[in-house]
Amino acid sequence: MGAELRQLRLQQKRRLVQERIREFPDFPTPGVLFRDITPILKDPVAFAAAIDLLEAHVKASHPQVEYIAGLDSRGFLFGPALAQRLGVGFVLIRKKGKLPGPTVSVAYSLEYGQAELEVQNDAVSPGQNVLLIDDLLATGGTMQAACELMKKLGANILECVVLIELKSLKGQEAIKPNSLYSLLQYD
Repeated sequence: MGAELRQLRLQQKRRLVQERIREFPDFPTPGVLFRDITPILKDPVAFAAAIDLLEAHVKASHPQVEYIAGLDSRGFLFGPALAQRLGVGFVLIRKKGKLPGPTVSVAYSLEYGQAELEVQNDAVSPGQNVLLIDDLLATGGTMQAACELMKKLGANILECVVLIELKSLKGQEAIKPNSLYSLLQYD
């Protein structure tokens, strides 16, 4: 009965988080349906539910995690809270030029040009177990670049975790061979 009750509570939390996702048609351009997470951030119960769900997944799947690496900028919203719950460190993956000290960078393509991500060169040590987190996976370019950064540092990437996956954009293909966990999926 305990496991069934726990599953029911997790389903209720998932439903609460999903109910807080707000949709904006034709934003930022016509034909795009934007999934807005700000209502989750405004609601402390919904935000706690999201962190509870991510924590339950990571504890069950990756108890060996040593660092959560959050992608600039929305990965910074969920990553530190999750890292604190798990009792592990948090690493910043930033847009180029935002971190002090020696860094490692990776350039990647966007639909409208090029961008670069970077991490401090001592953020993780070779062989350490890292989980990457962001709010959303669309085409996967940014997450793939973050994976490349962690690999340059010699990290062992356990998984890429996102709150929302837009499945029709096939971002999961872009991050292979790394695995993906998405709390919510939309076509």
